[in-house]
Amino acid sequence: MQYSEDVARELVPTGALRVGVVAAPALSALFVVYDEESRTYRGTTVDLARALASELGAHLEISCFMNSGACTDALEAGAIDVSFMPVDDERRKRVAFGPAYYIIESTYLVTAASGITSLSEVDREDVRVVGVANTTTIRSATRTLTRTVPQAVNTIADAVKLVLSGQADALALSRDAFITLLPRLPGARVLKGGFQSTGIAIAVGRRKPRALAYVSSFMNEAKTSGLVRQALDKAGFESEPVAPLDS
Repeated sequence: MQYSEDVARELVPTGALRVGVVAAPALSALFVVYDEESRTYRGTTVDLARALASELGAHLEISCFMNSGACTDALEAGAIDVSFMPVDDERRKRVAFGPAYYIIESTYLVTAASGITSLSEVDREDVRVVGVANTTTIRSATRTLTRTVPQAVNTIADAVKLVLSGQADALALSRDAFITLLPRLPGARVLKGGFQSTGIAIAVGRRKPRALAYVSSFMNEAKTSGLVRQALDKAGFESEPVAPLDS
């Protein structure tokens, strides 16, 4: 796509496209992992970022963050130009969202020792719930739980350690993330149903209408051309659907 100097000033003010991604111990539709062999990050959002940088003819600079809340902070502060993150009302006050490329359902992974078999059983005083700080998932879990309060940790890795060590009974996260995390948590199960559904969308800083229009067009084209499908497949999510065009 052709773009104007006004778009360039908003989207690549330093001359490079600075994209924020979120790292985790295992891939999800959002999370990336560090590949020791290539010494680069890989995952769906990295592939989308590369495609956007290529279209702009800009050098790509990847910045990795410990959670989507830290990505939000960086995007709002102008330390990065673009990111991908779950949408919620709190974030809409701070960044501008384009189209979603994937729809997540947040639910709980529970330990075998907990004996929990349903969503309602998570909401008990004696259940220790863990989630990632400053994310849409933990905000939603906190709103929907009435008898227990989730413990917030900084990273997915920290949350997994609490589950593995027996210090947490339930982990609040998006269902797609459990596809790759479950093998690391022997005996754990993912509960049916969910407590939140939202899109993972491309985002830019607020008050950048030209940048927003450009990345929105890019994302819609990425969905129709098969680019998003290819990126999800490459990350191991062949059975996960691409978000509809109107999302």
